[in-house]
Amino acid sequence: MYSTEMWMRNEQKSLVQKAKQEANQQDILAAALGMRISGPQKPPATIWQPLKLFAYSQLTSLVRKATLKDNSLPHKYEKVHNFKVHTFRGPHWCEYCANFMWGLKAQGVKCAGLKSEGLYRMSGFSDSVEDVKSAFDRDGEKTDISANAYEDINIITGALKLYLRDLPIPVISYDAYPRFIEVAKLEDPEKQQEAFREALELLPAAHSETLRYLMVHLKRVTLNEKDNLMNAENLGIVFGPTLLRAPNLDAMTALNDIRYQRRVVEFLIKNEDILF
Repeated sequence: MYSTEMWMRNEQKSLVQKAKQEANQQDILAAALGMRISGPQKPPATIWQPLKLFAYSQLTSLVRKATLKDNSLPHKYEKVHNFKVHTFRGPHWCEYCANFMWGLKAQGVKCAGLKSEGLYRMSGFSDSVEDVKSAFDRDGEKTDISANAYEDINIITGALKLYLRDLPIPVISYDAYPRFIEVAKLEDPEKQQEAFREALELLPAAHSETLRYLMVHLKRVTLNEKDNLMNAENLGIVFGPTLLRAPNLDAMTALNDIRYQRRVVEFLIKNEDILF
């Protein structure tokens, strides 16, 4: 049985630990306030409590001032496309850049739209990406994806990748997939270019048009490679498995196809002005 004596002992231990913890908090707060409080001169609760409230009020004030100062800075917007379609059911593109990028704002790193380092390689917060998806499903073309709604540009790029990844039939359809992989294996650039033209004709009109818009956009991303560090090869790694998905292939074959998926997207980006 759990005796009264044992219970009292445990209660005493708990009170001692609580007192030590509060004493440590007092020392920390005293140091933060530039006060020297030690030994028997430590203030009673009647003095400690006002000090505690004062410190909290000062911290709250500092945080609020920092937030207001940050919000007062004007956002720098840069339009990066002329497309007017903004729905999760169709192509939706990043319209404006923000001045915040994956947690590095404190380090002085600022987003600059197409010049954002790691654009499309970096991922936005998954919950925020899901919010964008839900907003498009709910509001369609009325969805606000400006910097006022989503400061982190990676949230918008993440939503685009999610949309393409969730398509029941990939942009490069299952029927055309084997042909694209075969073309990616060719070594002769001229033969490969002609073969890609033929492969693109296998795509349904909607898929071909969506792919064309996407390649035009990604080509513009590569033109800012000096700043965003995203060349055609890097974008191929990101979008290869998203735009091409192996139809009913075993895991080993699908794994071996990844490098060819990357080559397909890389070639399409580099030659979008010729192929489309």
